[in-house]
Amino acid sequence: MIPSHIDTWQMPEPGKLARARIPLPALKPDDVVVKIAGCGVCHTDLSYFYMGVPTVQKPPLSLGHEISGVVVGGRADLIGKEVVVPAVIPCGECPICRSGRSNRCLAQQMPGNSMGIYGGFSSHIVVGGRFLCQVPERGATPLEHLSVVADAVTTPYQAAVRAELKAGDVAIVIGAAGGVGSFMTQTAKGMGAAAVIGIDINEEKLQMMTGYGADFVINPRGKSAKEVKELVKGYCKSQGLPTNYGWKVFEVTGSKPGQELALALLSFVGTLLVVGYGTEETSYMLSKLMAFDAQLIGTWGCPPERYPEVLAMCLDGRIQLGPFVETRPMSTIAQVFEQAHHGELKRRVVLTPDF
Repeated sequence: MIPSHIDTWQMPEPGKLARARIPLPALKPDDVVVKIAGCGVCHTDLSYFYMGVPTVQKPPLSLGHEISGVVVGGRADLIGKEVVVPAVIPCGECPICRSGRSNRCLAQQMPGNSMGIYGGFSSHIVVGGRFLCQVPERGATPLEHLSVVADAVTTPYQAAVRAELKAGDVAIVIGAAGGVGSFMTQTAKGMGAAAVIGIDINEEKLQMMTGYGADFVINPRGKSAKEVKELVKGYCKSQGLPTNYGWKVFEVTGSKPGQELALALLSFVGTLLVVGYGTEETSYMLSKLMAFDAQLIGTWGCPPERYPEVLAMCLDGRIQLGPFVETRPMSTIAQVFEQAHHGELKRRVVLTPDF
């Protein structure tokens, strides 16, 4: 049933939340109404809320861009379908989209940022049907858990694609135990990396990752970048893997220490993928890229056409969601934001509507 309105948690201004009832927008020919099953809480939401990172749509607006749900209105051929809503929705027509880089379409829309006042911390959302990822038979996996596919899982997958990660590679994940890093670690292993080396300062979570894709883990607390690199080299040598070349390094923290460590680990014919977002500046002698014949690549989101590949990895067990996700009622959003902001959450929280 198509609702006459949308119940939502709005951000009237940075740092504040308020429950609101907003109008359902008029539907265009390709549009669908998605009844939201769950919406994941992402660090990006916290950046908008606490750090004043500007959104395209100025407040008031609803945040939230990791969305799964069921189509209840709009295009007749999609009604009843379970779907994941891409976090980055391209136009599909511009030169960037036609080049295969639609994840960075300049006309892209993002729920909770540039789709007007509408976002995922709501009862429903109206989106175009063209780029929705339909959910196949999902077995015992809850639909709300699949919301994190929209960003936390597809973003690492796109990073691995951009890195041209292949069987036999050494993958190093900085921030391996975080909300995105845990999925980066699993994705690298699931795509065939010979060794995935996880680096994180959260010892408890880091040790957990040894059961979910990490072959070797390092806590860098109290260690210099040189010492960390020597540990990586030592492990690679023990496994008969390249000890100082060809590494694929994924920096997921967005923090200055994480970025500095990642740059220190970039070496001969290596590749560094900048996955995490941060606001601090980091310096680097660019001539090292020339001397190493190395690559430094930024990566943003994931093209919608790759979502089915990622969803398949989640449903066949190569990427585990359950141990890293928990659901809470959407009415607890303020508490969840506070806990996430202070690093108190052990799992990525998916908020489920309880209006």
